[in-house]
Amino acid sequence: MKKTAVAIVGMAPAALAAGEADAGTTAWMLVSTALVLLMTPALAFFYGGLVRQKNVLNTMMMSFSALGVVTLLWAFVGYSIAYGTGNAFIGDLSMAFMRGIGLDGAMPALLDVAFQGTFAVITAALISGSLVGRMRFAPWLLFIALWSVFDYAVLAHWVWGPEGSALLKDLGALDFAGGTVVHINAAVAGVVGVMVLGPRKDFGRLAFLPHNIPFVLLGAGLLWFGWFGFNGGSAYAADASAALAFTNTFLAPAATLVVWTLLELASHGRATAVGAATAAVVGLVAITPAAGFVGPMGAIWLGALAAFPSYYFILWRPKLGLDDALDVFGAHGIGGITGAILTGVFASEAWGGTAGLLEGNAAQLWIQIEAVLAAVALSAVVSLVLYKFVGALMPLRAGAREEAVGIDAVCHGEEAYPVAEGAVLVLDGERAGGVA
Repeated sequence: MKKTAVAIVGMAPAALAAGEADAGTTAWMLVSTALVLLMTPALAFFYGGLVRQKNVLNTMMMSFSALGVVTLLWAFVGYSIAYGTGNAFIGDLSMAFMRGIGLDGAMPALLDVAFQGTFAVITAALISGSLVGRMRFAPWLLFIALWSVFDYAVLAHWVWGPEGSALLKDLGALDFAGGTVVHINAAVAGVVGVMVLGPRKDFGRLAFLPHNIPFVLLGAGLLWFGWFGFNGGSAYAADASAALAFTNTFLAPAATLVVWTLLELASHGRATAVGAATAAVVGLVAITPAAGFVGPMGAIWLGALAAFPSYYFILWRPKLGLDDALDVFGAHGIGGITGAILTGVFASEAWGGTAGLLEGNAAQLWIQIEAVLAAVALSAVVSLVLYKFVGALMPLRAGAREEAVGIDAVCHGEEAYPVAEGAVLVLDGERAGGVA
């Protein structure tokens, strides 16, 4: 195998522009881009099914809105900040507004803007799962707009920027498709938002039961489907590296699902559908940084091991008083950290070009830990500054009465399942009478 995945992941536009046009590579990247784009609506269903009925539209809209806001900002400046040469910490604006990006190359450089843009979109959307049920929609839009530029694009540069000017890439950190850039980054931003906003008004008093578990399973299934493009496409070629990442994306979540189910049966005597959907996502998150660097048995071991920390953290999280509404940190943060660190354990020279701890390279494990710490630090600091900045311009949080009525009616004037005179009409009537 043995094309080294490190050499092709996160290629700069100059590298993409080299050589003859390759129809197979371009076709695979077109498909991969569409698959990753599907993941954001899939996430909307996954998250939407997990919340209470009165907040389902708002929850889904927080994901869908990223398709607009983040996409445009990525095309305007985000891609250039991420993939411009710049320095070790940040790119430049040489490709702002897609200047100089054309259709030449083995894979058209313009297609890379779209492919990487789908990653930026879903990363921003992931944050919303921590904040649903309490954050107003307008400040959410402003926050993800700023965050996609000042956080996501910067961390993408650190990990995937051009050789010689990318902080973590030059350190030797391995992140095939976004364990640090996407999952740890979004999860930390979500937790910071929870701390800034505070818990929902009924947290610790009422059970927040999922309103539509079939939506959750549908969303998880579509996420898994899209993830084949997420990981497989990150090989940037229709080659053996893509086949390895694709297969590992099939195997690792299966192992997580089996172990998670056994943990539920051992703990509670029953296996839940929400648990199964969560397990699949955790396995997908964990294999993401390792997908092109570990062999298939390594992927199975990684997926199996990843079940334990996420499962027990999610059980433990309510005792912390942390109202991470949809356990974004438990699934994406803990899963991403576990996957990034285990990449340094299971990485194989025979499969991905870099040896890990099991092949005698203990230094790679430490590099992975450093990369995790760097991602956590950047996301925590930038996210806190941006929440405070947006909060200074407009209220971040809905009022207690608005939370009680539901964010759907308050922020969107709609209900997912209106019955007779629903909350929208009741709220409008109160406003007309001067109550609201």
